[in-house]
Amino acid sequence: QVRGVETGGGLVQAGGSLTLSCTVSGLTLGDHTMGWFRQAPGKEREGVSCTNWSGAMTHYVKPVKGRFTISRDNAKNTLYLQMNNLTPEDTAMYYCAVYGVGAYRDCVSNNYNAMEAWGNGTLVTASS
Repeated sequence: QVRGVETGGGLVQAGGSLTLSCTVSGLTLGDHTMGWFRQAPGKEREGVSCTNWSGAMTHYVKPVKGRFTISRDNAKNTLYLQMNNLTPEDTAMYYCAVYGVGAYRDCVSNNYNAMEAWGNGTLVTASS
C-alpha cells in the first residue's frame, strides 16, 4: 500500500518560513511525478507545486511563485516544500501527492484523478 506522511506544518507569523516533508512508503519514488496541493477551510483544493521524477522540472501556482521551492530526495523517498515569506492566504492543510510515471502534465494541470496516492496532510497556519 502506497502511503505518504507529511510533516513540518505549524503556526508562524506572516513573513515566516516552514519546510514541509513527505516521506512515501510502498513504492520507489524515483520514476514518479510528485506534487503538493493545499486546501483551506471552505475553499476548493488548489495545486501548489509539481516536480518531475528527477527534480529537473518544477511548476508553481502563481500565488507561491518566488516564495516556495519544491525539491525531492529519491534516495530517501522524500519530497520537500520550502515555504518562505508566508502570508495568511497560505493558511491551509498541505498534502503531498504521488502521480504516475510520466504524469508531470497531469500534476501541472491539476488532474487529481491521476494521483496514485496522497497523505493525511499537515496544517500550515500563518498569522497576521
